[in-house]
Amino acid sequence: MRSVAAALPALLLLAGAAAAQPLPPPDRRGTVSVISENDSYARNTDRWYTNGFRFNWTSAEDNLPGPLASLDQALAGLFGPARSRWGLGFGQDMFTPVDKRLNNPDPRDRPYAGYLYGEINLDRRTWNTLDRFNLQIGVVGPSSLARPTQDVVHAILGDRQARGWHYQLRDEPVFNLHYDRIWRVPVAALPGGFGIDTLPTVTLAAGTVQTYAGIGGRIRIGQGLDRDFGAPRIRPTVSDAPAPVGEGFGWYLFAGAGGRAVARDIFLDGNTYRDSRSVDRRTFVGDLELGGAVFWQNVRLSYTQDFRSKEFVGQKKDFVFGALSLSISF
Repeated sequence: MRSVAAALPALLLLAGAAAAQPLPPPDRRGTVSVISENDSYARNTDRWYTNGFRFNWTSAEDNLPGPLASLDQALAGLFGPARSRWGLGFGQDMFTPVDKRLNNPDPRDRPYAGYLYGEINLDRRTWNTLDRFNLQIGVVGPSSLARPTQDVVHAILGDRQARGWHYQLRDEPVFNLHYDRIWRVPVAALPGGFGIDTLPTVTLAAGTVQTYAGIGGRIRIGQGLDRDFGAPRIRPTVSDAPAPVGEGFGWYLFAGAGGRAVARDIFLDGNTYRDSRSVDRRTFVGDLELGGAVFWQNVRLSYTQDFRSKEFVGQKKDFVFGALSLSISF
């Protein structure tokens, strides 16, 4: 948390400089994004955070419905004017222990859990900043449909069924609020249209699902870096930016790092108001990532390899998983 506090003044100075610049032309395209995260993309381990899926739609800019337009006007007084868009999405996350052959899972390992949610987003973009406000509402427990979803996928792939799902977290309605700020800071312009930039980011999350504060960033090298704010991901992550998608042809390679101080994680701490399986959560969690993205006209495809530190006491290894995303603007 000290590193977060120490970095905030410099980041706020960047925000003030960005707010003083003229706004970019509005993006008149909507965007759909599909993101799939799975540990089988990396090492085929099938454990801990074993699968995540999210679908998002975002509107064209400067086309907000009444209530969000009022909120955007209020935010303009705090953050300055911006090009604004809104969006809707839904997703599902799954968590399992290492040994899924046990009818009674190891109580020292991450408990079985599923999360099914819908979300609404408000994005505010300037030339070099992106603010994302997000509300998720969903359910944890059997009603998340994580068990039948995994059973169907494993049956199709011919994998062994997990036996301990009846020990998963119990049904609980949940909500979470998120705020992300991404800065786009040019570093170097190279011959042939190549460039290097950095994407510092800060994140705040609060709710009955996860509560944490994070800071991180990415460095990118490629072409067309000014056309987006990085590859989208499923929270918690270094950064998440489903839109915009760059026009024409572009590509970049990136490396990122981030850390967060975690005050609550229902998937480790267990149910809020009911008894359930749980483990001792680690307060500080970090992510390293490597990846690349390519876009052509209105389509962007990206892949990220994420290396995550241990999240609970007794976790024997760090964790590696992959993230694949496809975004289309229209």
